[in-house]
Amino acid sequence: MDFALNHEQEQLRDLAQKILADHITQERLRAVESGTEWFDRETWSALARANLVGLAFSEDSGGSGLSLFEAGLVLEQIGRRVAPVPYLTTVVMGGLPIDRFGSAEQKSRLLLPVATGDTVLTAALIEPAGDDGAALATTARKDGAAWRLDGVKTSVPAAHVAERVLVPATTGKGAVGMFVVDPHAKGVELQRQKGTSGERLSLMVLKDVAVDASDVLGDPQNGREILDWTVERTLAGLCMTELGVAAEALRMTAEYTSKREQFGKPVGSFQAVGQRAADAFIDVEAIRMTAYQAIWRLAQGLPSSEEVRIAKFWAAEGGHRVTYAAQHLHGGIGVDVDYPLHRYYVWSKQIELTLGSAHPQLVKLGALLAARQG
Repeated sequence: MDFALNHEQEQLRDLAQKILADHITQERLRAVESGTEWFDRETWSALARANLVGLAFSEDSGGSGLSLFEAGLVLEQIGRRVAPVPYLTTVVMGGLPIDRFGSAEQKSRLLLPVATGDTVLTAALIEPAGDDGAALATTARKDGAAWRLDGVKTSVPAAHVAERVLVPATTGKGAVGMFVVDPHAKGVELQRQKGTSGERLSLMVLKDVAVDASDVLGDPQNGREILDWTVERTLAGLCMTELGVAAEALRMTAEYTSKREQFGKPVGSFQAVGQRAADAFIDVEAIRMTAYQAIWRLAQGLPSSEEVRIAKFWAAEGGHRVTYAAQHLHGGIGVDVDYPLHRYYVWSKQIELTLGSAHPQLVKLGALLAARQG
């Protein structure tokens, strides 16, 4: 399968790369990390001004009418710069489900401000009892024309700066609804959490939270499709981000080992170092090909469940090996938390564990293959 980018896609990738390179410096990262938001608003605004935030939304929603694949190209560049911007959460987890399943009124109200960079969205896909997005203990009960939500969501990204959060909940036996919740509404409590990467996350506690019928996404009895659709695209987005993280970690390692000398020679000339780097290169290319395949198939509307699980396996397993090798080949400086490589290691580890690490992906893949065989 040919994954060569067309001219428009190359220009889009290069634009994202330039904006992020211009804005994301080591000094800027340290300043954002020392704050309370873990959100580089200046870079976010620059991406929005370049029409990169809304690029995957339909034109009716204020977007450019491109696809998830193009959004993935931006995520790859975000991973390369470990940029603290809520692109995955706002575009993929929150925005695209509304664009696909929302009413015209919901799209106008919720997505037009997103495309301009004025609004952040997210989704609460993980519960304390499970990290794969499938197990739901959060409930929603009908209350006249509205719904009442009760439950707990964990590791919700960007909830503290989000205008709305997509919250899946059970609405009856075997039924699921997707609700658009105001994180500042009565009955919602956000408790601060911290991700492995340092990202600010939230434990979201919902106690008798009222949600109007106008904030229900699609059919509240058949929202399982929306949930599965969102989880698959979130997984693909994570894989594209990990591709950027792993590729840049390997590039930094190649640069370091070509300059660092031992016994009068660059350490990169040693056979063991070269072999370790070659293995890491193979892993990066495996992450690239599986991530591209998964996100391309999703963008084309093709069945992609198996491809997504394969991609997440490689992002988790291969990403771990690449960043571990990068640290090892950097020697002692590789474990210095003040050295830029450290960010790539902790970003990779958080992506690895989000919505299931390598082993759970194999379990899911095995179940999909067994079901296909009948």
